[in-house]
Amino acid sequence: MIETARGALYTGITTNVERRFAEHRAGRGAKALRGRGPLTLVHHELVGSHGQALRLEAELKRLSAPRKRAWLTQRGVQARQ
Repeated sequence: MIETARGALYTGITTNVERRFAEHRAGRGAKALRGRGPLTLVHHELVGSHGQALRLEAELKRLSAPRKRAWLTQRGVQARQ
């Protein structure tokens, strides 16, 4: 999960977190993140299969911003408010 300079949370999946985050920071990632930097990687976790990762991503994208922050807090992650 990536947090933008204004505190928005972006969720996505990848097989290589470091590479994908570098792409986002360079403006070659998701359009939703372009021009919204600086970006901060606030959370990543290994999920079993590709299908499980897609399901988790879809679940998280349906959450409101406060619920995403609560989800992060449950995992011991403190994102900006």
